[in-house]
Amino acid sequence: MNIIILGAGQVGSSVAAELAREESNEITVIDIDQGILSDLQDRLDLRTICGNGSYPNILESAGADDADMLIALTNSDEINMIACQIASSLFNTPTKIARIRSVEYLRYPGLFAQESIPVDVMISPESLVTEYLYRLIEHPSALQVLDFADGKVQLVAVKAYDDGPLVGHALKTMQQHVPGVDMRVAAIFREGKSISTSADCVIKADDEVFFLAAREHIPAVIAEMRKLDKPIKRVMLAGGGSIGGQLASMLEKDYQVKIIETNPDRARQLSGILDSAIVLLGDAANPDLLNEENIECMDVFCALTNDDEANILSSMLAKRMGARKVISLINRSAYVDLVESGLIDIAISPHQVTIGALLAHIRRGDVVAVHALRRGSAEAIEAIAHGDKDSSKVIGRRIEQIKLPAGTTISAIVRGEQVIIAHHDTVIEAEDHVILFLTDKKKITDVERLFQVGLTYF
Repeated sequence: MNIIILGAGQVGSSVAAELAREESNEITVIDIDQGILSDLQDRLDLRTICGNGSYPNILESAGADDADMLIALTNSDEINMIACQIASSLFNTPTKIARIRSVEYLRYPGLFAQESIPVDVMISPESLVTEYLYRLIEHPSALQVLDFADGKVQLVAVKAYDDGPLVGHALKTMQQHVPGVDMRVAAIFREGKSISTSADCVIKADDEVFFLAAREHIPAVIAEMRKLDKPIKRVMLAGGGSIGGQLASMLEKDYQVKIIETNPDRARQLSGILDSAIVLLGDAANPDLLNEENIECMDVFCALTNDDEANILSSMLAKRMGARKVISLINRSAYVDLVESGLIDIAISPHQVTIGALLAHIRRGDVVAVHALRRGSAEAIEAIAHGDKDSSKVIGRRIEQIKLPAGTTISAIVRGEQVIIAHHDTVIEAEDHVILFLTDKKKITDVERLFQVGLTYF
């Protein structure tokens, strides 16, 4: 696939790195910063062009007339929209994806249509991260919570603890511990490495366990891995920007929310927008302020500013002062593993969350959801099976008959409203939503081929 990426910031660089690993992709990155482009070209097999990606001559030199897709990821909504307009009007680029951050644009979905601004897919990193944070607060014992099939199925990552009923037991005993609940352990990471999930595999303390189950069964399964945390009641947010403001608005209906903002104008704006959340003007890294606001009573503290170092320091301080759980947004991927081994419970990489949404529109076959796991080292995919037994490599076959690439497992199937946890004899039918887990991302192309319909179907 011939793909042009506009913008080499955190998200653009990460998407370029992800796609450049796949031999079938030809990637061209456009940015106004030659230094960033030179660094990308040193590390990755791709083309770079220095210039403004909304200029027709720059897009033309990038090969827009032969491109399959334009992904506009600059920090400017307007540049992203203009680039999509030009790619459509002048070069007939088939697929145009744009990063749109401003809520003012997102309120009018009719604005983005072929007859107006031809953006095929809108990506809002702030909204994606906000929803991700909300799911984590809903499930306080989880490290990661991901939705599939419109939320009917969830993939949850938990850290197994000594007091968990299943710790020290083999996976084949799972049904005895959770009778009436069908679930599937998709992967286990021990000391950072993926291990086999055979029936005889024994869960150990500190294992990171990924499991799939219907949404309503998630709390029961988590309870088998570890002692369930107390329900969340009080939440403190550090940073009242786009993510902090959206999250506070979502949470204030069900939780007691305090939000700390350093900018007086933004703090006043938030106090006018929010209903019950308390808005505080100050510095979240100020121990006196945290002490006055009873940080030791907070169930969750989320550091959501644009400054990695400020987020790390305020989270560590909040944890030391008694906050039960701390979550920090961290843009630099090198920091994420480093801080999670210390006082910070969960470090979230916004660009990893965004990449999953982008990949769902880039993958071949009818892939409707892609989630990066363990900071991108693994991937979970939701694909729809199309065709019939003659034209498809998966339809009409038992799972044990499907030649899955190494490190790939089919964990669940959603058929209409029915959630089916996959077993070796489960047969895939047309239009099933199939959820797969890959521990080796190099095999993604092989998985995509499985879900591509043969020419005999048409």
